[in-house]
Amino acid sequence: MSHTTYYSAYSIVGILFLVGILFVASALTANRLLSPLRPTREKLLTYESGVDPVGEGWAHTHVRYYVYAYLYVIFAVDSVYLFPWATVFAAPGFRGATLLEMFVFIGFLAVGILYAYKKGVLTWLDQ
Repeated sequence: MSHTTYYSAYSIVGILFLVGILFVASALTANRLLSPLRPTREKLLTYESGVDPVGEGWAHTHVRYYVYAYLYVIFAVDSVYLFPWATVFAAPGFRGATLLEMFVFIGFLAVGILYAYKKGVLTWLDQ
């Protein structure tokens, strides 16, 4: 493969990137120029599911929801990483390195699950 062919492939990607940026910029500009701008007091109010805003804007959230989100991220990343790993592990020449990488990854997951257990989120395990 010559250098000319190699760099021309990158120039095509660069041109497509610029066309994409121009397309987005023109769509946003057309929206700004064509949309009517008539702000009223009602239009400028904060809207949340059809309920008028009453009281302060700050609300207290329990920390347990943070921990549930943390656990979800742990298991979502786990599943997203395990399936491609299984296909690469079956390929010849990848067994040792990928097995070591998976042990490191599962170690990080174990630390996350241990953290959740220490916080008392996994209370059904104690019963």
